[in-house]
Amino acid sequence: MARVVPAVVRALDLLELFLDRPQLSARDVMERLDLPRTTVHELLVTLVERSYLIPVPGQPVQYRLGMPLFQLGAAFAGRLDLVREAQIVTREVAAACNEAVHVAVLDGADVIYLVKVDSTHPVRMVSAVGRRLPAHCTAVGKVLLSALDRATLDGVLAKGVLPGMTPESITDPDRLLTQLEAVRAEGVAVDVGESDTAMRCVAAGVRDHAGVVIAAMSVSAPIIRWTPQAHEEWTALVRDGAATLSARMGHSAR
Repeated sequence: MARVVPAVVRALDLLELFLDRPQLSARDVMERLDLPRTTVHELLVTLVERSYLIPVPGQPVQYRLGMPLFQLGAAFAGRLDLVREAQIVTREVAAACNEAVHVAVLDGADVIYLVKVDSTHPVRMVSAVGRRLPAHCTAVGKVLLSALDRATLDGVLAKGVLPGMTPESITDPDRLLTQLEAVRAEGVAVDVGESDTAMRCVAAGVRDHAGVVIAAMSVSAPIIRWTPQAHEEWTALVRDGAATLSARMGHSAR
């Protein structure tokens, strides 16, 4: 088991004191956490340096929460909004195609599935909310990778050979970069047996109010139902679904 870092625990304990007090002094922190003065001083200096706390002049000096904590809270709230809105839209898309519909986000070199609506067919994709997969092996992941700037993308691909999930997985970074260029041009990505040889998937990006791609929506189905006509219909459906979810997240296509 990984070791818990005591200094980080103390810093988090300190920040949580502000849940019921708008301002605190160093002495308040010492008394409430039962920590030595030098430890409290080091914690306060560090948090002020990173702007997580702001000193309020006075006798004694008080401290209040800084803007980065508001930004973190806003980011978390935004993610909750994404999940809530995605649940509504994915149900609509799934009802239209009766196939599995997912919404996922990028986390480093992986995707994490936030929302899933199952197909009612006996043969369907096996997946779960919270599941993590290599981004380059999935349609949602390729959409999300294609939205990264080159420097960030190079950082994700810096390890060289990419891990594969099936014989169809793209493991060569140069080949992946070529495919990501096509994804940017087309606005959709496909997974042709790259994460599961029996499945096919098509995905499109979800944008926020600033036009930033924050998630991807996909329709997935077994190869036995993935006909050329179905592919065309589901591509249009996932484009529309992603656009609808984007609009619910504040994005304007104009």
